Amino acid sequence: MRARILEFVRGYEDCFERSQKAGHVTGSAWVVDSKRSRALLTHHAKLNKWLQPGGHCDGDGDVARVALREAQEETGIQHLRVRGDAIFDVDAHEIPARGEEPAHVHYDIRYLIEAPADAPLVLSDESHELAWVTLDDVEKLNTDASVLRMVARTRAL
Repeated sequence: MRARILEFVRGYEDCFERSQKAGHVTGSAWVVDSKRSRALLTHHAKLNKWLQPGGHCDGDGDVARVALREAQEETGIQHLRVRGDAIFDVDAHEIPARGEEPAHVHYDIRYLIEAPADAPLVLSDESHELAWVTLDDVEKLNTDASVLRMVARTRAL
């Protein structure tokens, strides 16, 4: 995944722009509580899957900032912090065509972000639901292998 993302970024000057039809870099937040026993997941309205918050960079090359912004917008939590000084995970995945938007690839850069577990959640129009989910229960949801990979990485911390 890392090599695929690096190749894409080196090959497309506009890699952070949604207008790049081949694909674009996105930023995601793997939001966990302070004990790292639960993750905050959103039931994505368009994809109909439980996923981490995240979204388009829209020209912003500071992908950690994008991940924080998206997490705040999608959860309503304002007191979030990136943990560590490194990227937590990367994933390149296909996004199916919708309407006039062709199928493309999201080159997703993911950061570990800690949130207060008692913070009130505010559902955005991008989601059907938000939920704190124990790491043991994540695999029971309609999610994907890359989310389960982040569960395993969290357990290894």
